[in-house]
Amino acid sequence: MTKEATQVSTQTWGAPKGRPDVDDATLEAWQRATERLRMVAERDGLSRSEVSRRSDVPIGTLSAWYDGTYAGSIANVTARALRWLDALDEQREAATTMPTGPEWVLTRTARELWDTLVYAQIMPEIAVVTLGAGMGKTTTARRYVAERPNAFLVTMRPTTSGKHSMLQELALALDVIERNPARLDRAIGMRLQRNGRQTLLIVDEAQNLKDDAADQLRYFHDEYGAGIALIGNDEVASRFGRKDPRKGQAQFHRRVGKRIERLAPHEDDIEALINAWGIEDTDARKLLRVIGHKPGALGQIDKSIRLASMFASGSGEVLSAQHIRSAWNDRAGEKL
Repeated sequence: MTKEATQVSTQTWGAPKGRPDVDDATLEAWQRATERLRMVAERDGLSRSEVSRRSDVPIGTLSAWYDGTYAGSIANVTARALRWLDALDEQREAATTMPTGPEWVLTRTARELWDTLVYAQIMPEIAVVTLGAGMGKTTTARRYVAERPNAFLVTMRPTTSGKHSMLQELALALDVIERNPARLDRAIGMRLQRNGRQTLLIVDEAQNLKDDAADQLRYFHDEYGAGIALIGNDEVASRFGRKDPRKGQAQFHRRVGKRIERLAPHEDDIEALINAWGIEDTDARKLLRVIGHKPGALGQIDKSIRLASMFASGSGEVLSAQHIRSAWNDRAGEKL
């Protein structure tokens, strides 16, 4: 950034320093736009450089235009500033009408998972949890880590499937700094070591782990006394939770202290989520029960209610079965 750009980016808003030499209509539009921009920037705590970044107007152009000293087309920059301000207003209006649903619901399945995580942390043990998509495994794991001390959550990806890439991901999640790759596993192990406290490492999307990465987790359990919970889809059960472990996985398999495998939600789960949203319309509840048994389960219910609530709000109506049906049709491309 040039010295001039640095100076203008750190300027406060205040009143414009000058007044552009333009026709009356252009001047009036500029005055309204600069006043509106100043109010928005001060309300949201935005510097000139941040407004420049968000509005895609170069900082030098923005500051000169705002101060009334811009040598180019004042009308063009005014139009660009107004487009950004209008879009910002639309976003804020949409946010106010966006339904606020429950952040987390203690469903029957969530309670089973929570109790399993407690068990894995306190004992400590290795737990293998297989839940279908949209059944709340990730949100429950996040809630658990937020409320329980010495619990850590890391999410695996195809790019972190191997032992070394997994260790790097664990180091980030556990705030471990070790520049020597040969010592990284030991540094992570020391972070997980009990030392009179129970620790738990929750590995979400564990189906992405290769065998050497899973064996590294077993090492953390054996050597440092850390509880380990592997959470993922049905592949997690077939690889790590099966009764007849495949060759090379016997050591890991015999250390698994608890298993959960559920690919479809309980009826109680569906009712709990619908109740948490406060849905009372009988026909709407019937449709949501149908949606809850489709792939994606509770996640489908949540997304459908959110979109249906926007439809209802936009038309000034109370949420009904028709809004649920329309939301599902838009989302899934099929009729209920």
